[in-house]
Amino acid sequence: LSFVSKIIEKLVLSQLSDHLSANSLYNRFQSAYRPGHSTETALLKIVNDLLLALDDGNVSLLALLDLSAAFDTIDHSILLHRLHHDFGIQGTALDWFSSYLTNRTQSVSIHCYTSEPAPISFGVPQGSVLGPVLFVLYTASLSTVIEKHSVLHHSYADDSQLQKSAP
Repeated sequence: LSFVSKIIEKLVLSQLSDHLSANSLYNRFQSAYRPGHSTETALLKIVNDLLLALDDGNVSLLALLDLSAAFDTIDHSILLHRLHHDFGIQGTALDWFSSYLTNRTQSVSIHCYTSEPAPISFGVPQGSVLGPVLFVLYTASLSTVIEKHSVLHHSYADDSQLQKSAP
């Protein structure tokens, strides 16, 4: 991506982060790309949950999941729907995200040969500033599904930890 594009993305990211913070829209079980959260907060959450289960005399099963090529799996129409309905992004801002994601192409260059451009209908631009945050917003609704099954969980970007404890 061009230098100018990255500057614009940083400005959009700043406004998006302000919106998410002001409206308490960050997923509380996600530690990536969020002010005041890091790999340390993710690790502390998981270790704390395991120690609490152990203190209660329970045995825990911990599954560590890492989604391969995660940022390439984002369906643009689903993401835009979630941005609007789950995160309240609308009007010109939603139109900007739509423009940012759609009508992109990719090609492959090897030495002096370049393939014909092919349309991209999934994923976010490689090396983008917004890509990781858009992935986190895209997957935020998974927490609701996981909670309905009484499974403790926490995520950091595309890494998720699922924990189930029993006596």
